[in-house]
Amino acid sequence: MRDGRQDWDATHDVIVVGSGAGAMTGALVAALDGLDTAVLERTDRLGGTSAYSGAACWLPGTRVQERAGLGDSTEAADAYLRALTGDAEPERRAAFLGHAPELVARLEEDPALAFEWRAFPDYVDAPGRMDAGRSFVPLDLDADELGELLPLVRPAVDRDRAGQDHPDAPLSAGRALIGRLLLAATRTGNARVRTGHHVTGLVTEDGRITGVEARTAGGTVRLRARHGVLLAAGGFEGDDALRTAHGVPGRAAWTMAPRGTNTGELLNAAVEAGAATALMDEAWWCPGTELPDGSAAFTLGLRGGLAVDASGRRFANESLPYDRMGRAIAAAAEDTVVHLVFDSRHGGALPAITVPPCDPAAQLAAGTWVRADTLPELAALIGVPADALTDTVTRFNGFAADGKDLDHRRGEDPYDLFFADRRGATGPNPCLVPVDRPPYYAARIVLADLGTKGGLRTDARARVLDTAGRPLEGLYAAGNTSASFTGRVYPGPGVPLGTAMVFASLAVRDMRERAAGHR
Repeated sequence: MRDGRQDWDATHDVIVVGSGAGAMTGALVAALDGLDTAVLERTDRLGGTSAYSGAACWLPGTRVQERAGLGDSTEAADAYLRALTGDAEPERRAAFLGHAPELVARLEEDPALAFEWRAFPDYVDAPGRMDAGRSFVPLDLDADELGELLPLVRPAVDRDRAGQDHPDAPLSAGRALIGRLLLAATRTGNARVRTGHHVTGLVTEDGRITGVEARTAGGTVRLRARHGVLLAAGGFEGDDALRTAHGVPGRAAWTMAPRGTNTGELLNAAVEAGAATALMDEAWWCPGTELPDGSAAFTLGLRGGLAVDASGRRFANESLPYDRMGRAIAAAAEDTVVHLVFDSRHGGALPAITVPPCDPAAQLAAGTWVRADTLPELAALIGVPADALTDTVTRFNGFAADGKDLDHRRGEDPYDLFFADRRGATGPNPCLVPVDRPPYYAARIVLADLGTKGGLRTDARARVLDTAGRPLEGLYAAGNTSASFTGRVYPGPGVPLGTAMVFASLAVRDMRERAAGHR
């Protein structure tokens, strides 16, 4: 925190720190309201983890679901969230559900923003659940529409980690979402994007947050915000020291955030200014296939195989939604590493979706995967008891023949079945595929994450709260910079993006109304 009684390098109405889906939504809404808006991004590319994502947006009860004829409603989503989170966070839950339809309608007024519903089941069997899902995604975006803005959008994770640009194809998923928000915001003429601005401090005047300090290639700059500062730049998943301090399992190397980002400076700056925090030991978990360089690939959509812990036994339904499977890994393994055992029916490829894709030959060469002609030999390679692994696979193969998983009920939930390989199924339950074709493989699966879930405490207007529960004037937070109102539950695909987008928009609304004297 810095005293603001010094010269400013620039002044804006609104400063948005970060460039993911929440940040860019906030910037677009502010720009549409005619506010002079600055987007500050620490790297040279926009989008952060949002650009890597599938861009599912969990925004219930909107006209997108109505167009698809889903029969979704705000009331059904409210029942679902209440079933999962109880009476926690009623004001933020109501604010989220109430604003989602309005936000989507406003976004779709701009021709740059276009969405469609895509099937992807909600994650938990509870009242109000949509078995086919209620989230939606942006339409693909032709690179030519972005023109000179294209280099600003972060490429897909595999290309980005390899230092490559976008392929000669339309932008899809997270890249399409960031590209569309960027295109709409810049067309207003009110939004300015500044890359290479690493915000490390907040500036105060008379107890109000009035600006930020940022490190740039040309030195430190101080930027003033007339109406407010919105922090929407991710969590602290990229810093191992902070993870350890707050009891977040896993490693920074295994997170899906872009390398060298989300290291907690914003969180520390806000805490120094008096902000309160919550859920600091939480993250949006997922299994990660360990890669040869020590990083991890987001892993979901299992089509075969079984997961075992250090005892050589199964410990969960391997087809669980990724956050729940991540929690199962954390509970089953002290070192947060388990193994996925599979056979040769997929030609030696992992029977799952990984982002980025895995190269089996490279995995085997690095030892992150191992291969053996027999299960006892495989057990020796991964350090588990041979008789336990053999018995586990034999029992699992019996379940596959009968079609019923008596241990973990795999294949009984719509989410399990969503990813099943029905064409390749050999038994009555397509989620239970026998492991019986040697050679056998085992892949190291680690506890990865899509970002930390804890952060600054905020209210229904996205205002950052102090330790007494009072708003810190001029400071707002959304996305993973704030503590999620869904607590320790991950309700459905796109909840991180959807909530970030809504609360960023609500933050700008509050800034605008306060500036107009309505609050």
